[in-house]
Amino acid sequence: MTLDMVRSDLGPAGPLDSADAMEARLREIGEKRYHNLHPFHHLLHGGQLTKGQVQAWALNRFYYQSSIPLKDAVVISRFRDRATRIEWRHRLEDHDGAEGSEGGIERWLQLTDGLGLDRAYVESTAGVLPATRFAVDAYVRFVGSQSPLEAIASCMTELFAPAIHEQRIAGMLAHYDFINPGVMRYFQRRLTQAPRDADFALAYVREHARTPEQRAAVCEALIFKTDVLWVQLDALHHAYVTGHIPPGAFVPEA
Repeated sequence: MTLDMVRSDLGPAGPLDSADAMEARLREIGEKRYHNLHPFHHLLHGGQLTKGQVQAWALNRFYYQSSIPLKDAVVISRFRDRATRIEWRHRLEDHDGAEGSEGGIERWLQLTDGLGLDRAYVESTAGVLPATRFAVDAYVRFVGSQSPLEAIASCMTELFAPAIHEQRIAGMLAHYDFINPGVMRYFQRRLTQAPRDADFALAYVREHARTPEQRAAVCEALIFKTDVLWVQLDALHHAYVTGHIPPGAFVPEA
């Protein structure tokens, strides 16, 4: 990969000749491409969606949430380095939980429960949009097929996650009478989990991306992940705001 392959929509790219230059580029990618900028999120956080549209978002997002442990298990399998595997392992517990403790997936199901969705239907993933399934499955495949460095780099959207969680908690509690603090526990917990995960991933790529080509690959991996997140919202907007729900997908009652 050459430096020219880092996407031109970000503006002229300076030489990625240091870890600092790479980190600056990564943060620019987040500033310009993270899905907090998507119109669907503005509708969601601004209280402009119906309950049915919020249900559709939560249902589809469950497919992403429930696939994160699969992705993390694949990342772990890429490393012979024991220390990296140990560090990454806590992510599985963060999402899957452990004996006697709940994880992020259970907290997300508490959200869908609170929205009135049948838990068995949510867990079946039968009603998710085709684009949601394709995008999330592509992400799981990416971390298994690209280099271990790129696999870790693709997870760095967590650098930008706390801000969107704060916006979501405040906006949804303020605007929707069917949302209460209890069902927002997933996002509250991620306010502390995501920064730890992001700090490790950023330190890892700063240390291990040692050539301009490797740093460009790191940047492209983050761009890929922002695309994975963005296209899910494109699909939600097309189906549930514009009104083009594909056959077999969830149809809100309201």
